[in-house]
Amino acid sequence: MPCQSSDELKKLVKEARTVTKHGQVADYIPALGKVNAHDLSIAINYPDGRCISAGDIERKISLQSISKVISLALVLMDRNKEYVFERVGMEPTGDPFNSVAKLESMTPSKPLNPMINAGALAVTHMIKGNSVDERFQRLLTFIRELAGNDTIQYNKEIARSEFETAHLNRALCYFLKQHRIIDEDVEQLIDLYTKQCAIEMNCLDLSRIGVVFALDGGDPQTGKQIMPANIARICKTFMVTCGMYNASGEFAIKIGIPAKSGVSGGIMGAVPGKFGIGIFGPALDDKGNSIAGIKLLELLSKNYQLSMF
Repeated sequence: MPCQSSDELKKLVKEARTVTKHGQVADYIPALGKVNAHDLSIAINYPDGRCISAGDIERKISLQSISKVISLALVLMDRNKEYVFERVGMEPTGDPFNSVAKLESMTPSKPLNPMINAGALAVTHMIKGNSVDERFQRLLTFIRELAGNDTIQYNKEIARSEFETAHLNRALCYFLKQHRIIDEDVEQLIDLYTKQCAIEMNCLDLSRIGVVFALDGGDPQTGKQIMPANIARICKTFMVTCGMYNASGEFAIKIGIPAKSGVSGGIMGAVPGKFGIGIFGPALDDKGNSIAGIKLLELLSKNYQLSMF
């Protein structure tokens, strides 16, 4: 079923776009600095297959930190809850997503949660497979199934750009290795992680993944249970408590839906039992979230009473 343009969404996009002037694209990753800061688009996917949209929803977005939710789901399926959370915590952090501070002060020295970079690197380390390529292909296959799109790939230019500039993530990996959270070659893990972050798709794909999480792991199009309901619920809980970096508390109060952002300007939302949302707005606020994307979700939540709380 094709995605229908919505006049109502167009009005909300127009209103939200006014804040893009206060944001900045993620030009510290050179390949992400080439986009138009004033872009904003949204797709909303319903369980019955209907889709409504506004803006250029075919524009490709690299997943960046949105991939952290999906790799967590795969690893929870690969391993088990006890194994994963022995190595990564469940607590929100008030620190920036790439901070090393809490690792140094925590005992034991494990990442506080899977949505900060240290935790995400530990989770990616747990993806099963005998090589970077095999592990990456397993993650990519899972993402394609969630989105119902076998053509999804990763952007080699973005992956290379991130690999070459991932000095802080390398430092986090060495810290994790020192404390035996990971035991693989750091360059190998950075290779896998940067490819994971560079997987790209459009807003429609993102909204399709969102609706699977919204429906506790069930794909409404095929009727297949892609992930167990308890794993989908764990992931949605992390999206609420940690999904918007260190602005997650404010986001929960103002908007109140499970969502995960990435520094490409993507946001994936999963309104429990109702629909999935895919947003692209590359101008970021000082926390690394899409500034217009958050404004758009705020308008949607207020107009349609979407908050879970």
